[in-house]
Amino acid sequence: MNDLNKPFSILHISDLHILPEPNDKMLGIRTEYYFNLILETAFQTQASYDLILVSGDLAQDPCTASYQRIATALKRYDTPCIFLPGNHDDWPLMQKLFNSGKMSCNKHHLFQHWQMICLNSQKLTDPKGLLELHELDFLTHSLKAQPNKHAMIAVHHHCTPSNSKWLDTMLIENHQAFFDRLRPFPQVKLIVNGHIHQVIETQIQGIDILTVPATCFQFKPNCKNFALDNIAPGYRVINLNPDGQIDSYVKRLDIDQSELHNNSEGY
Repeated sequence: MNDLNKPFSILHISDLHILPEPNDKMLGIRTEYYFNLILETAFQTQASYDLILVSGDLAQDPCTASYQRIATALKRYDTPCIFLPGNHDDWPLMQKLFNSGKMSCNKHHLFQHWQMICLNSQKLTDPKGLLELHELDFLTHSLKAQPNKHAMIAVHHHCTPSNSKWLDTMLIENHQAFFDRLRPFPQVKLIVNGHIHQVIETQIQGIDILTVPATCFQFKPNCKNFALDNIAPGYRVINLNPDGQIDSYVKRLDIDQSELHNNSEGY
């Protein structure tokens, strides 16, 4: 197969919640240990990817040291990486530390047959999601500028209900305005997000919406209040085909997180 006709392969990870020190624990687990194990497993399962997408909540209590250790871990795999912020992140610090070499916090990326548009849904001092007007305008401008490329949109917060009442208080507040912006652009094929620590695969307006497991702990689906799930951490592989079709699957670690404090009421 000609390289120009090969799928563009993305390793999608999210919600690392890395802590200030490597052995620090959150809800009983060492989040950094599982982040590194996810990377090892992903690259043992598939030798290479065209891109690693990290869709927010890189750190729980963001600091230079935690971000630098994330960068060091990812550099081992010599693969381009794209980062976007979650509600726990320090976006200015991320832009300072993840914008060199193969690491990028840029919001717009062009590939052979596709474009990726990264949106910032962070609402300062608030865990809720919001797409500011300038983000929506950037989205519209990017789609108008590349009408002949299939489009993938990456964002941290979810844009469609998860059916967990406590999580849906953090749904992108103006999600309907977001979908209204997308309506004139049939080239938009895919939206991906993190934040919800669980897998949802759905479709709205003909657009595939795919979420990704967290690399640390998972949230139990369809819950009124905060609840952890016993299911293992994981990642998503996304293959963007030249014709606009998408092939994707989720893989989880083959482990038992017996140390997880699964009776916790929050974090």
